[in-house]
Amino acid sequence: MKAEKNRLRVMSYNVQVGIRTDKPHHYLLHSWKHVLPHSFRLTNLDRIADLIREYDIVGMQELDAGSIRSNYINLAEFLAERAGFPFWYHQVNRNLGHFAQHASGFLSRYQPDKITDIRLPGFIPGRRAIMARYGEGDSALTIFIMHLALSKRARLNQLDFISDFVNDSAHAILMGDLNCKADSDEMNLLFRKTKLHRPLSECHTFPSWRPHQPIDHILVTSELKVLDIKALSDTYSDHLPIVMDIELPEGLELKTVQQFEHSFKHIQRHG
Repeated sequence: MKAEKNRLRVMSYNVQVGIRTDKPHHYLLHSWKHVLPHSFRLTNLDRIADLIREYDIVGMQELDAGSIRSNYINLAEFLAERAGFPFWYHQVNRNLGHFAQHASGFLSRYQPDKITDIRLPGFIPGRRAIMARYGEGDSALTIFIMHLALSKRARLNQLDFISDFVNDSAHAILMGDLNCKADSDEMNLLFRKTKLHRPLSECHTFPSWRPHQPIDHILVTSELKVLDIKALSDTYSDHLPIVMDIELPEGLELKTVQQFEHSFKHIQRHG
């Protein structure tokens, strides 16, 4: 089944473990919420679920895969169920046992053929990328979801490393909290080494209450036509979500299934 009129709607969102932050001093006053459960977290996540249900593919950063602070709820699974996504996948980046399960997530209305975890270089181990592939050969679509390091040197190494994977696909989308601007040395390296294009417009996503930093990105290769890109104004996190509408080329088809109970884990074991 093709995406409606060959149109694909994608989102990248750093959700800050479901913590709503809309003032600078909230970082101090709400810091305990990063380690302990609180009743408003799931209410805020329900609002995020209502927001993301309008999209076909969502890449998420700063989730929790099930620890005390999330009431042992896998937040990728929670959001997928609430928003009606038949496929979800989580990637644990730092496992702190019962205290925290730092994770990224991937939600999709279409069935990927393969999911791959890519371990990224870095001074502090744990940073990874999710690579999801739809289809085979020249017509395949590959999605990359990343949350890059705070160190510029680490980001340079991470984008240099991921470039070889991006170049394996003519149709690629790279999204995430990249912690740098489009004109940074790190991003210039990525654009030189791949066919990913510079963003058509600069979307300020951080901090959500007064966004002036364009550090969240959705990038595509030239075979994918960007119809629209923008940051939404919903302040359910300290980042704003960034969204893009894409026109897929003829011949690129995305498959759907009827059974909601299938998960990416099943695909990964048998794909």
